Amino acid sequence: MLQEKHAQINVVTSSEEVIQLDNGLIQLRVDLRTGEASYHGKQGFEMNGIVSAVRWMGKELHSNQYQQHGLHGEFVQIEDEFGQGVQIAIRHEASLWPAMIQYMTIYEHQPFVLLRTDVTSQDVIKVNRISVLKAASLQVPAKAKVDADPLHVLQVPFDNDKWVRYSANPLPLEIESYEVSAIFRNENRHGLVLGSLTHDVWKTGIQVHGKQADGIDALDVYGGASSTFTRDSLPHGYVSGRTIKSPLVFLGFYEDYREGLEAYGRANAKVTPALPWESGVPFGWNSWSAAADKLDYDLYTSTSNFLKQEVQAEGFQNEGTLYINFDSFWTNLSEDQMQDAVQLVRRNGHKPGTYWTPFTFWGGVAQFDDEVEGTNGKYTYRDILLKDWQGEVLPDLDGGLAIDPTHPGTLERIDWYTDKFITEGFEYIKLDFMAHGALEGVHHNPIITTGIAAYHFGMSYLTSKLSPERVGKPFFINLSIAPLFPAHFAHSRRVSCDAFGTIADTEYMLNSVTYGWWINDTVYRFNDPDHSVLYKSYNQDATTRHEGRSRLTGSVIAGTVLLMGDDFREEEAAWRAKAWLTNKDIINVARIGKTFVPVEGNNGSGAADVFVQSDADGDVYVAVFNYDGSCEVEKNIDLARLGLDAAAGYRVHDLWDGSESEASGSWNVKLHPAESKIYRLKQMEQ
Repeated sequence: MLQEKHAQINVVTSSEEVIQLDNGLIQLRVDLRTGEASYHGKQGFEMNGIVSAVRWMGKELHSNQYQQHGLHGEFVQIEDEFGQGVQIAIRHEASLWPAMIQYMTIYEHQPFVLLRTDVTSQDVIKVNRISVLKAASLQVPAKAKVDADPLHVLQVPFDNDKWVRYSANPLPLEIESYEVSAIFRNENRHGLVLGSLTHDVWKTGIQVHGKQADGIDALDVYGGASSTFTRDSLPHGYVSGRTIKSPLVFLGFYEDYREGLEAYGRANAKVTPALPWESGVPFGWNSWSAAADKLDYDLYTSTSNFLKQEVQAEGFQNEGTLYINFDSFWTNLSEDQMQDAVQLVRRNGHKPGTYWTPFTFWGGVAQFDDEVEGTNGKYTYRDILLKDWQGEVLPDLDGGLAIDPTHPGTLERIDWYTDKFITEGFEYIKLDFMAHGALEGVHHNPIITTGIAAYHFGMSYLTSKLSPERVGKPFFINLSIAPLFPAHFAHSRRVSCDAFGTIADTEYMLNSVTYGWWINDTVYRFNDPDHSVLYKSYNQDATTRHEGRSRLTGSVIAGTVLLMGDDFREEEAAWRAKAWLTNKDIINVARIGKTFVPVEGNNGSGAADVFVQSDADGDVYVAVFNYDGSCEVEKNIDLARLGLDAAAGYRVHDLWDGSESEASGSWNVKLHPAESKIYRLKQMEQ
């Protein structure tokens, strides 16, 4: 037996050809006789029978089916953005099959391992599915089992379209999550987090099968996902070459699964940093809910005037300004009206924003031969639409057709629109229906063969056109309907699909905060809770005041891009804005720009009703919601569950009504139908 000490990592190689790496938090073990691996976390999770796999020539090849298994080179000392560690590579070989190499990296003082699998051959091969980690079982020792605290599995949607929801449900179940998942116990919060860290070629799927209430029978983390949830009508594209690399995968074991999801978010930022934004949280207004297709000059300009004259001086602003944003149907304005409107907004000290769908065509067959803007007649829309292998245009998604992000006509169209927006003086853009650009199809650029690679290509080009270096000043980029990854092409992304003003809208949006809070300030600089409708939207009845205020409360705790969504020419909308947007305590919380963390994670496809966050001074904020629009509720909040000292006393300040109270151990909160509260807790001196 050979035992070495690589920094703080114990490496053991036995005569039976078993390799073991242990850093005290996670143990990695590879059996070279069988070609299988296992991972053990400090919390008692045991993942066994682990292999990699590749779909090749009509068959799925598993690494333990290969004839030979051995070390590929020596142990490698690693020092990178994650710290110091050790990497091993295991090579699997068999006659007539491409070789498979598994890379495993473990770091000092870190409860995670990074994994990648390469498939290599002397000849060019093509692959459209590669599993980085297939586990035969995930078990928890009997002593760690708690009947009242079942294992939950987090399902993360690929995008935020069609009012999709996150969910966390107990075993038994069978699900597929996208890019990331967590398997955890809600009561003690122990869990593991696994997900992809590279998002430039593959769509990553995570399949979890559990027939029993306390164990996983099969787990598969793979590149090559394609389903109705990725919005695809075609299989995942093939990747070709002599060496094909899988996504880089993160697998971590944590005392608190919430810490694990945040660590996963930070890991993504280490691999590909978020698009930097040096200014603060954008505050302002967006036109969609107030007018939709009836958007006009008067609404846009009157909104800027109202916010300037009625609420900005009382605190509703950040860094001295507001963004006044057009949504779709800004084309209703003439060129003269647009120029006039933007100038008025600027005179008010505000910044104008606009809207565009760069990868979506909204016309029909009759418009296929229309000239593509900016191409001087070289291309029509028929040329740039994304097609299948038979040359047929892909089926519509959300009523729009996909545009190929790699086509030169698309790039010239991007040039034309971005130059237009910059010349007109806009400083914010909402990019919508972005998943169209990530669909699988046959792309004009033959080197780009997958939907994510095409999206990556198109977004790289688009972001470069809106860079501060090119524009001459910061230009805020917001994604509306969009894949979760890749993320480094925008400053913010809507955390959910459209959300308006009802308590049901608030609960829906907060479902995404409940399971996606960790995206804020890691993957994207800000989460976006959609525009906050205080009174009513164009397509809904008026909300109650508790409903409207809860919608604002939900937005404030979301992270947050804080845009209003009302027509303030309505008397009640104006009243609510003047009453609520001038509450300095509430607005100061929004200005922090930190998403609140859910207290409980066993909410199925619903939202948590209690969230917590702290500020730089150590004050703790607690947000509490009643999602029932017809009944009052009384909630008992356990201070220890919030992470506070249950034996200490706390002064509790209600940020909405200014009242003061005290709490120790726990405290009761009474809420009217659809009501919400935000409290600030300060520990009292003993």
